[in-house]
Amino acid sequence: MSRRTIPAEESFRAWRRDPKYVKAYDALEDEFALAAALIDARSKAGLSQEQVAKKMETSQPAVARLEGGKANPSLDTLRRFAKATGTRLRISFERAKRA
Repeated sequence: MSRRTIPAEESFRAWRRDPKYVKAYDALEDEFALAAALIDARSKAGLSQEQVAKKMETSQPAVARLEGGKANPSLDTLRRFAKATGTRLRISFERAKRA
């Protein structure tokens, strides 16, 4: 018996047709954006989670939680992450989309 593997993009396309999924996904937009920015900064710095953790004086699982969106980081934590990755923290506000 063989199993058929479904590509992630195919699953996402199907889920995006469900209004409940779209609403829940869109509600997490900020968390996804932060996670992506953290991963991008670390990746561009050429550092592992372990290396960033050492520079931040924290643990690798703590960095993984930050990048996985499973943490609500303080401004101080974000500053330490930026310093560890050789980046500058910038925060901005944008006009909300009108529905």
